[in-house]
Amino acid sequence: MTTTRLARAATAALATTTLVLVAASSATAADDVLEPGTPLYLDMWSSRVEAAAGLSGQDRTNALLLAQYPAATWLETGSPAQVAAQAADVVQQAEALGEVPVLVAYNIPFRDCAQYSAGGATSVAEYTAWIDGVAEGIGDSPAVVIVEPDGLGIIPWYTPLDQTAPEWCQPAEADPATAADERFEMLNYAVDALGALPATAVYLDGTHSGWLNVGDISDRLAKAGVADANGFFLNVSNYHHTENLVQYGTWISKCLALGTFSTCPNQYWNGGPGETMIGQLLGPWTGVALSGAGVWSDTATDPALNTSGINARYAGVVGQAHFVVDTSRNGLGPWTPPAGTYPDAQDWCNPPDRGLGMRPTTDTGNPLVDAYLWVKIPGESDGQCSRGLGPTGTVDPEWGVVDPGAGQWFTQQAAQLLELANPPVAAPACEVEYTVHGSWPKGFNTQVWLKNTGATRINGWDIRFAFEGEQSLSNYWSSDLTQVGSVVLGENLSWNAQLRPGQRTTFGFIGRTPDGPGAEPLLFIVNGAACTVR
Repeated sequence: MTTTRLARAATAALATTTLVLVAASSATAADDVLEPGTPLYLDMWSSRVEAAAGLSGQDRTNALLLAQYPAATWLETGSPAQVAAQAADVVQQAEALGEVPVLVAYNIPFRDCAQYSAGGATSVAEYTAWIDGVAEGIGDSPAVVIVEPDGLGIIPWYTPLDQTAPEWCQPAEADPATAADERFEMLNYAVDALGALPATAVYLDGTHSGWLNVGDISDRLAKAGVADANGFFLNVSNYHHTENLVQYGTWISKCLALGTFSTCPNQYWNGGPGETMIGQLLGPWTGVALSGAGVWSDTATDPALNTSGINARYAGVVGQAHFVVDTSRNGLGPWTPPAGTYPDAQDWCNPPDRGLGMRPTTDTGNPLVDAYLWVKIPGESDGQCSRGLGPTGTVDPEWGVVDPGAGQWFTQQAAQLLELANPPVAAPACEVEYTVHGSWPKGFNTQVWLKNTGATRINGWDIRFAFEGEQSLSNYWSSDLTQVGSVVLGENLSWNAQLRPGQRTTFGFIGRTPDGPGAEPLLFIVNGAACTVR
């Protein structure tokens, strides 16, 4: 079988990625980062594709449009052996393609303080054994691990910096005397166990720009072992503006470098010297809290959006810790609930009129920002939001339905995220028809039609799809195909490279299988974008 250009590119990318991460592993934690140009793993059978399988029409197309972008794989439960197998499946397929997967370790005791995403391990010993399973599954393969979203934002029985009493998360099942210390113990263990792997980048919870002040989260990160990690992550499952998060993350990085957390300038008071813009707007050393409703900058004329005073107070401080930002749903920033309407508006929970944010990339243009990632899966619900109007299961007045449970597919929200995406998501410009014409014990015969449904000529095409189970290629025609793990990569031949608008071409293959042809692929990526499936 001829190796295609796609396969050769995947092999070259793998070599480059491995060199980047392994070389970084011998450096300091601040330098052990994802490099620009690192390809992120696209799972062809992600939960978005699984959702599409149960949908039809535009709802299916929407799920597949969302599925065309790399996103995280969440590890949330299971025994150490089970999570090791799950992690290994992901990292091995990604490594074969020369891509780097993003894994989310989300199983810490009292996660989410027993709210919408309740669950997790039941003890320190159970959790550390589970983390060992994650590490075993990753092994020497390149990977990024997002360690415990909300793990530092919500700590059971924790007394924050400069406070004298525990904050709101006080589960009755947790020991008030040990719960907070155990949280830091477990996070440090995760950093050490995962950070010891030769090609794994590890990030801790840095909350977001509308939550903890810079000094408080810096103090928590230091206690959790951020000095031994690659850095921290921001905005997971939230909606804050990317520009604001980059400023917030930069301040955290500088605050960590200072080490005097109680006095770090933060987003809740932005005053500065007279020569700064805020000094000119309000007077020297007069400030206000920054608002998340708009984009922050040093030149903003709205005092509640102006960061010049904070940045002036950090002048000369060099940040060390790097960070990544979840941009999956923040294209329009956070929701401002209608005033006086709800007892608890839950602005973080399935807010209406939101859009997708920046697409996942390691090309951020900022030396402290390692990547913009999709950590939260867009289209999956935040939980059954009631806006304080009733118990779980109450109709969400912003959507007019009972919201799906946390992590379940939310058809209406998926459609809205696409409609309001910033930058926009292009409509599919291709259509695929995949037909199994016949099967026999241990084999099947498949034809694929590819149609140009766009407005411009296609001058050369490549295609990517994936088998389910243990299917494999035996023979093929009219396209140069190769198989990498379960993923099939194909390219045009010289005679069918060009497709005018409305024109289609076909190729086919014979597949081998131990137990039938399996489920037909739903996600077809042509020239980097998803096609509709006929």
